[in-house]
Amino acid sequence: MITPKRWRIAVGGIHIESSTFSPHRAGHDDFTVTRGAELLARYSALAEHVEWVPLVHARALPGGAVTADFFRETTAELIDGLTAAHAEAPLDGVYLDIHGAMSVENVPDAEGHLAKAVRDVIGAGVLVSASMDPHGNVSRRLVDNVDLLTSHRMSPHEDSPLTIQRAQDKLVACLDDGVRPQRAWVTVPVLLPGEKACTRDEPAKGLYGRLPAIEALDGVIDAAIWIGYAWADEPRCRAAVVVSGTDTDLIAAKAEELAAAWWAARGDFAFSTTSADADSAISAALAANERPFFISDSGDNPTAGGSGDVPHTLTRLLAHPALASGEATAVWASCVAPAAVATCVEAGLGARVDVRVGGELGYDGGASVALSGEVTSILRDDPTGGDIVVVTSGGVHAVLTARRKPYHYISDFTALGLDPSGVDVTVVKIGYLVPDLFDAAKGWILGLTPGGVDQDIVRLGHVGVERPIFPLDETMTDPDFTPVVLSS
Repeated sequence: MITPKRWRIAVGGIHIESSTFSPHRAGHDDFTVTRGAELLARYSALAEHVEWVPLVHARALPGGAVTADFFRETTAELIDGLTAAHAEAPLDGVYLDIHGAMSVENVPDAEGHLAKAVRDVIGAGVLVSASMDPHGNVSRRLVDNVDLLTSHRMSPHEDSPLTIQRAQDKLVACLDDGVRPQRAWVTVPVLLPGEKACTRDEPAKGLYGRLPAIEALDGVIDAAIWIGYAWADEPRCRAAVVVSGTDTDLIAAKAEELAAAWWAARGDFAFSTTSADADSAISAALAANERPFFISDSGDNPTAGGSGDVPHTLTRLLAHPALASGEATAVWASCVAPAAVATCVEAGLGARVDVRVGGELGYDGGASVALSGEVTSILRDDPTGGDIVVVTSGGVHAVLTARRKPYHYISDFTALGLDPSGVDVTVVKIGYLVPDLFDAAKGWILGLTPGGVDQDIVRLGHVGVERPIFPLDETMTDPDFTPVVLSS
């Protein structure tokens, strides 16, 4: 048996999804930064015949654009580490752990910028792979500088660990086999919110379902589809397809086939459930018989890039007579409101408080709403949300956090003494329901609410995306889907 050569592969990246329509700015306090052994511990099955060289990795909850200072400093650390590692002993590969929808102040195409900086250090001979989120954007500069690009195949992203493993394993396999992959890249001019491309549903289910069979073909290494990220206003924002392999004609044909199928289905993408404005969603939820019943407060979803400080749905809950009187009950989770949280913590459990909620990070010019009620729960030092309180007004239990926090698990609610099955409606800032909530739900409506990740793409007011693009230009002619084929 031939013992494989021991390769040197560097690891690093910056991972965030950033809405340019959100007032939030992601900086040092938002990112978790890992280095050394802590970075490598993120990965469960690193190939043993590889010397993995950790650089730096920064990851944050989705939000607004990244500050120029944080991006510059973190990129400089990654590139300095890469330069030193490559000078110490030549690298054979680089694995980039990125999202693909990072927007940075005054830096268009941030991931393309990062990949080009990496390539400038290591030169053309070193293989680079990257794992991405399907809501990322694949620019020409990115695909020019990354030899192997792959993406999750499930939305919600239950297969995220598999995607990371695939990106690492295929990089190592190419090195073991002496393969220099080619990639066929083609973009699809569609701007689509991720909530319309859940892989539980058609047509996304069928389109993504094609990928394993294509990947299994002789001459193909990987096949990937990107939905793209609709809430950033850059030319690169659109759907894309990349098929990698060694058979030029085959990968080009399959990339064109996938792109054409995506385009043909563009009008068929729809939300996974009934959608309605906030008032209609609340009325429908209260009229339903089964519990738990969830409403997605989708326009301010922090895990899509929303700022988390939009109080719109809280105002609608408080305005509903049955909820205001306590005849009906609701949970609203959540809103980042550090000043209100501090007031509640100081007042203590059971105290009556009058606080302002919303606009803390700048949404709608900082507009807030009045919330008067009893402090019914206090949770100190949550790892994500910091101090968290519940203020109950009538039948409305409003969850307020010191820092932005998504509510994705039933345990997030029970930790506060709340039970979604014990109230008439639970409103959570999310898009499609993630698995834990989806499995629990007996009813669900997607609320079409305002915010930095508004589901109504047309009304957001894009000016930077490349036109024409659907649905901003519904009558555009069919594009040419002939792929660009690039060689490593």
